[in-house]
Amino acid sequence: MIKFDFYIANKFFLTAVFSLFVFVLIFVSIDLMEKLDNFIDSNSSNETIFRYYINFIPEIIKLMTPIAMLLSSLFTTGKMSTSNELTAMKASGLSLYRFMMPILIISMLVSLFSVYFNGWIVPIANREKSTIERSIDAVTLENARSDVFMQEGPKSILSMVTFDNALKRGNNISFVKFKDSTRLSINERIDANYILYDTLNFSWTMYDCKIRNLETGEFYRLKEKNIGSLSFAPKDIVVKVDRPDEMVYDELKEYVNRQKQSGNLVTRWIVDFYGKVSFPFSSFIVVLFGVPFSFVKRQGGLALQFGLAISISFIYLGCTKVIQVVGYNGDLDPLLTAWLPNIIFLFAGIINIVRVKK
Repeated sequence: MIKFDFYIANKFFLTAVFSLFVFVLIFVSIDLMEKLDNFIDSNSSNETIFRYYINFIPEIIKLMTPIAMLLSSLFTTGKMSTSNELTAMKASGLSLYRFMMPILIISMLVSLFSVYFNGWIVPIANREKSTIERSIDAVTLENARSDVFMQEGPKSILSMVTFDNALKRGNNISFVKFKDSTRLSINERIDANYILYDTLNFSWTMYDCKIRNLETGEFYRLKEKNIGSLSFAPKDIVVKVDRPDEMVYDELKEYVNRQKQSGNLVTRWIVDFYGKVSFPFSSFIVVLFGVPFSFVKRQGGLALQFGLAISISFIYLGCTKVIQVVGYNGDLDPLLTAWLPNIIFLFAGIINIVRVKK
């Protein structure tokens, strides 16, 4: 049976790799057609375009791996059923469970590798891709941010018109302190020309300050005012506008912890954090649909199997998005939100296997 396992595994793996290659080729071709004008207008070099798509490919692989695994399971099993290979195997006493074993092992290995791939390689590639996009579109560079709002605990908000991470300097500052956590009534407001971060003492100092106390009506000016160590550092301001898919696991976890300390709502970020681990296992779960469906000979051929793969993929992704919205609103536990689509489809896949004639 070892030769049989290698035979099935080889067919399944090569089909999955080929499917993934085709998806990457299609996505890159379509995206290139859409962005061709931007590349020409910005006089982008061939090297820039090449680096852009090299860093785009990991994101495509991340999204398309579950679909490629589903297609591979359908095509591999379907071809063997059409050529009567499965009929001969069934006649020799082979069960559906035994047939699925090498496919499930490969699917699980792919899922485990995807946890690392999606958590570290993809975010770094996405970050580099975004940097290239900003340079092509002539948008703010990596070290600069505009219209920054940072919450300091439940009662204070610090805003900056611009922030330069290279200089650790924010310009046109407003530091508003509220009476309570509802933030409906202002207690004190400090406006400053700029603010600097002291990398040695880890503290912030505001310069050319105008201070107003709304309770007493007092108003005065200070040349400089040290407001001490806040719950965020310059790197957090830069990360603030980044997306979860541009942060590796450790960065996202640290960011969530800092936002908790600041009193911000972090439900959305926690859902995305758990989602980085849960989504890779969809590659394993979708196989539970593909193999049993094609294990029984059906009419329709490859067209039916391709249509089925796309349908299941859209249903899975749609279910994931709907449940995510519920989780983002805080109506579901973040961990359950991230894993619920997998749990639903896992049970559906098991039911699918049980119903197939072995």
